Amino acid sequence: MADYMDARQAADRLGVSRQTLYAYVSRGLIKAVPGDDPRQSRYLADAVEQLAETRRRGRKPREIAKATLDWGMPVLESGLTLIESGECFYRGRNAVELSRSASLEDIAALLWQLPAKSAFPRRAPMSIKAYVDLAAQAGDAPAAETLLPLFAVAARDEPTSAWRTDPVSVARGSGDLVRILTACALRQPPRSAPIHRQLAEAWNVDSSGADLIRQALVLCADHELNASSFTARCVASTGASLKAVIVGALAALSGIRHGAATTQVEALWNSIDPDAPAKALRDRLQAGGALPGFGHPLYPDGDIRAKVLLSAITPDFPEAARLVAAAADLTGAAPSIDFALVALRRHLQLPEGAAFLLFAIGRSAGWIAHGLEQRATNQLIRPRALYTGKRP
Repeated sequence: MADYMDARQAADRLGVSRQTLYAYVSRGLIKAVPGDDPRQSRYLADAVEQLAETRRRGRKPREIAKATLDWGMPVLESGLTLIESGECFYRGRNAVELSRSASLEDIAALLWQLPAKSAFPRRAPMSIKAYVDLAAQAGDAPAAETLLPLFAVAARDEPTSAWRTDPVSVARGSGDLVRILTACALRQPPRSAPIHRQLAEAWNVDSSGADLIRQALVLCADHELNASSFTARCVASTGASLKAVIVGALAALSGIRHGAATTQVEALWNSIDPDAPAKALRDRLQAGGALPGFGHPLYPDGDIRAKVLLSAITPDFPEAARLVAAAADLTGAAPSIDFALVALRRHLQLPEGAAFLLFAIGRSAGWIAHGLEQRATNQLIRPRALYTGKRP
């Protein structure tokens, strides 16, 4: 679990006095948490190290901005997801352990802190005619590309507007958004069945495959301040509806450095000999290319989400195991959740683009949670830019 320092250790590491350390706490630069002795505080070792690195960079605004925006110091508080010591926790509960039995609906209720029965009642959301017409016109367009426009038409702002404060109404509107997003992914009318069962039925997989889909959705539910979740919070901070939160987050997810990285993993997979992948990977690396789907800055020892999902897949899918082994031998990098979702898609023979859809549907629970949490702060997210252009 987490490593902590006492005040003396933290002050020594930062090269400051204890009084200065306490000043950092009061200014929000570092957080103190109660120790075993209530008279003494302690400090998360990773946070102390991050602050020490920021101090080392100096007080140049440009360096501080870069260190904050690029996997650096935390920029806002959240009680949703903790990524620490190679583990991921949803509201203090281990995400991997939750994924062994919980449904996406269960995780949504946990993250939203709203009753699941209110969020996901037996009745399904009403289908809007404009959505039905647009879905019928989508034809052979990739589902990953039509997801955002279909959702924008299918969902309404009013049920999750910022002025709604009744927990039951908020829960119902939030659950409807997840169900509507699932319907848009499948181009079907919204249904009330559990999300993983809807997907399994539409994709014609058996009960064991449905359970893998359930686990993937849970592992994708949230991941702290990734680009789409930060976008969700920015949208929510303006007073927009939770529907708008998801629309904005979907736009961010579509980038190849985020959710659409799954398309790059698919392309990599298509370019190799599945029985002997090492040569193609080596040639790619020698040509200056990268291996999408491998390595993650927050998991130096490997993405725990990918580990648990692949452990359930690779015994029956040796092709994936060979690819993982070859990449590890050449680069030492472990697979990320993007690779694991593509491996799951190929193992279950799901439609092209299903890896992205699983990511989006699962993460929608987290986007809504971030929207609700940001809404509760009543604070607009409006950072300042460091101007680097010509001076007037």
